[in-house]
Amino acid sequence: MIVNTWWVSLVNRFSSPVLNTFEEIGKIFILLGQICLGILKLLRQPKKFKKFYYPLIMEQMVNMGVNSIPVVITTALFTGMVLAVQTGVTMEAKLQGASIFVGSIVNLALIRELGPVLSGLLVTARVGSAMAAEIGTMKITEQVDALRTLATNPIEYLAIPRFVSIVVMMPMLAIMADVLGSLGGWMVATVYLGVNSHVYWYGAQVTVHMYDVFTGLAKSLVFGIILCIFALHRGFATFGGAEGVGRATTGAVVNASITLLIVDYFLTQFFALF
Repeated sequence: MIVNTWWVSLVNRFSSPVLNTFEEIGKIFILLGQICLGILKLLRQPKKFKKFYYPLIMEQMVNMGVNSIPVVITTALFTGMVLAVQTGVTMEAKLQGASIFVGSIVNLALIRELGPVLSGLLVTARVGSAMAAEIGTMKITEQVDALRTLATNPIEYLAIPRFVSIVVMMPMLAIMADVLGSLGGWMVATVYLGVNSHVYWYGAQVTVHMYDVFTGLAKSLVFGIILCIFALHRGFATFGGAEGVGRATTGAVVNASITLLIVDYFLTQFFALF
């Protein structure tokens, strides 16, 4: 019996990327499970955690969170300003006097969506790339193997401090983005559009509820986990010298950014049910 090899090769060509994708997803969830188990293990050893891992977490919080503040502030401020201009001009063109609703639209869009997403993408570009490059370099130069030789778990020493730091700092950065974006929208609304300051903030107060704030913070928390896990996974899986470090860095940022946007849609649909 003669087997047609063309369709076999075609199936292999299309099935191989799919299988590789599912394999990568499995490895990512395994890494996430190892990190969670490691955190639970360290919480049962408070003295060890306070002596060895607390300083590492504080250092990473500065590197990932505090050093990201200028980028988040600048982006959020001008995003709020642009959103206010576009919203006010468009609404005024359609219906004169409708620009008084700028405060409601700008603040609701920022708190629910733009604040968490923009801060997540910015931190992914800045922190995710640096994290993947740093750990990838350590993997290439066999520093990760050296940690194992010294009876030190690389997951506990390298991954957990970064994971805890980004989980703590991402909601804070999202809140900062919300506040600065709202202030940027307020400046444009009052100076450029002529909206009364009290009207702007009253619209924000009436429209935005605590549930909206909760959804934004929940999204930022999930986005932080996504960018951290992808960066750590690509860093630990690095091979091939300096070129491999470049591939790992690019892959971490691209994959985390795409996954972040996809997950954002499903989270938005989920929170819309309540």
